[in-house]
Amino acid sequence: MPRPLMDHVASRPSEPVGVSRKGVAFGVLVRTITSRASRITIAARQSLRAIAARPPIAAITSRAPVMAIALGLSVVLAIILDAVVDGGPALAVLLYCLGISAVRLPLRHSVPIGVLAVGGLLVEGAIYGRLGRDLSLILSACLVFLVAYSVKERRAARAAEAREAVLAERARIAREIHDILAHSLSAQLVHLEGAKLLLRADKTDEALDRVVRARDLAKSGLEEARRAVSALREDAPALPQALRTLAEEFQATTDRACTLHVSGTEHRLPPETELALLRTAQEALTNVRRHAPGSPATISLVYEPGSCDLRITNPAAAERGTPGGGYGLVGMSERAELLGGTLSAGETTDGFRVHLWVPA
Repeated sequence: MPRPLMDHVASRPSEPVGVSRKGVAFGVLVRTITSRASRITIAARQSLRAIAARPPIAAITSRAPVMAIALGLSVVLAIILDAVVDGGPALAVLLYCLGISAVRLPLRHSVPIGVLAVGGLLVEGAIYGRLGRDLSLILSACLVFLVAYSVKERRAARAAEAREAVLAERARIAREIHDILAHSLSAQLVHLEGAKLLLRADKTDEALDRVVRARDLAKSGLEEARRAVSALREDAPALPQALRTLAEEFQATTDRACTLHVSGTEHRLPPETELALLRTAQEALTNVRRHAPGSPATISLVYEPGSCDLRITNPAAAERGTPGGGYGLVGMSERAELLGGTLSAGETTDGFRVHLWVPA
């Protein structure tokens, strides 16, 4: 005899040995049946979850009619079985088929199955004189169909929201990429073009200085791209500090003044608001560098109760710059609209101004 069984028998000396053995064997049998039943229950739940996780079969139009016919035949057989046996399994199969048809099939296929089930139950109740019971069953079938259809519509709505979120995230990433590239690459092109002209004039030292500046801009652009990628994980600097850094980069790049004025009570704004203000200032300064070369710039940031006001202005340039035609203003306008703000950009009496107002 195994040691655990001997210990179990020894622990109960008042009972006969035969009775103890039978009790132990019965307990083992009960535990085995219970364990197997629990495993079967878990497997059934996993199967149902797998069925629910499948994509709607309506997306595969070639299989929808076949499944509709199969479910319709299952409904008819369930009604016939209920008429003959008058038991619960047939009704469970009927309700299951209605739920599956509402979830997996389009309305043009699922509604006829529901009508078939209701009509079959009415005919069965009229023939066998069980209209009272069948009427309650019809109400249950309609309820199951509506609940299953509502689950299907909720899933479709969530899928649509997920697609919209993906598209919005793509648009946001496109704006980030444009802002970073426009700010960094355009300044590099200006320096490299100047270096080319200086090399043609045999001014090697000045050309080398331009190339070094272009390299520094490339490094800063790479760092900016890395900061944009990790913006959701790291704390960005305060907006005035970021604007001050932007003004210093403009001065180092163009050898022109860039003045920053900050008024009002400084405080941290929501991350998306600060990012929109910073990107707008960055794009505006990039446009000054491209379209008004040699012109200084002024940045004005005003903290107001419940809002924030940003203005970037520059006087008219003496020399002609690069023609426009990019997506900078479009990206700035999209940022302002997403935050519930307004953006205006246009010529003034003495130059050009970009004005962004956002609630904060």
